[in-house]
Amino acid sequence: MVENSIPFTSEGLSELTAELKQLKEVERPQVIADIAEARAHGDLSENAEYHAAREKQGFIEARIKELESGLSRASVVDSSVQDAHIVRFGAYVTFSNEESGEIKTLRIVGDLEANLEKNRISLSSPLARAFMGKEVGDLVEVRVPKGIQEYVITEINY
Repeated sequence: MVENSIPFTSEGLSELTAELKQLKEVERPQVIADIAEARAHGDLSENAEYHAAREKQGFIEARIKELESGLSRASVVDSSVQDAHIVRFGAYVTFSNEESGEIKTLRIVGDLEANLEKNRISLSSPLARAFMGKEVGDLVEVRVPKGIQEYVITEINY
């Protein structure tokens, strides 16, 4: 990888590229129109619509900047060439919590594409760092605020 590059899965790169396009081509023009409409209503100091639109514009512009920066340094990691017996970047890791017996599957991805709602955790998260290099059947200990959690890796897929 190039120095200062950011690892991505091919799916993550596609999703974030589509998000950037949506922000630039749809959401940015819409919020600009919303601001113009709110301005037309007069006194800006007490115009809640104007302030809400400006705040939304700030969030959109910040996200565009974050995506452009990350995507400009993107390096797609081909996980299909990985050893399927060892946890590496791009792996789907199924594991069980030794205390509760709960079973989860998470995918290890780059920081920018991490999303817990989609069961994707960042490569830099404590859980992902603890899983890296491990194999099926390995006991993994992760320090959490309430102590140490123990997990057993039950399956690895790419």
